Amino acid sequence: MSTEIVKNSVGESSRSVGGDIPHAVSVPLSRYESQKRRDWNTFGQYLKNQRPPVSLSQCNCNHVLDFLRYLDQFGKTKVHTNGCVFFGQPDPPAPCTCPLRQAWGSLDALIGRLRAAYEEHGGSSETNPFGNGAIRVYLREVKECQAKARGIPYKKKKKKKNQIIKGIDNELKASNKQPI
Repeated sequence: MSTEIVKNSVGESSRSVGGDIPHAVSVPLSRYESQKRRDWNTFGQYLKNQRPPVSLSQCNCNHVLDFLRYLDQFGKTKVHTNGCVFFGQPDPPAPCTCPLRQAWGSLDALIGRLRAAYEEHGGSSETNPFGNGAIRVYLREVKECQAKARGIPYKKKKKKKNQIIKGIDNELKASNKQPI
């Protein structure tokens, strides 16, 4: 029986045991998986470029926060500052010099992908720096800041259990009424 090493579409090696036909089938990665891999590699490169370089085992939430701030320079979302005449206007009538930043939604999705990648690469969920509370606080602040800068109020609505139960009761009563 022969053993072959087969490279798949992303350059990873897999072993095929058997005859001349390899059993390993190259399956293209989904868009999500491809993006997760790119994000993981980008974050790893960011850590290597630190002075001194930081290993993944030494990485903590402060490194993640620094990475998110670093990414802001590549953002495409205009975030008006408090002193800008267009602060709080959803559709400003003219251009301004306010900085471009990463959009909150992009950062949130990035953290989700990196959090999953960390655990796929052997990290435990308890030590995952991407799941740290400080990251959630940072993302919440970015979301609120960007919403305020665009003039879109963001308030999380909380429903009380009693209101939910009353709503269900009213629906049940309405569905049980029959015309006379």
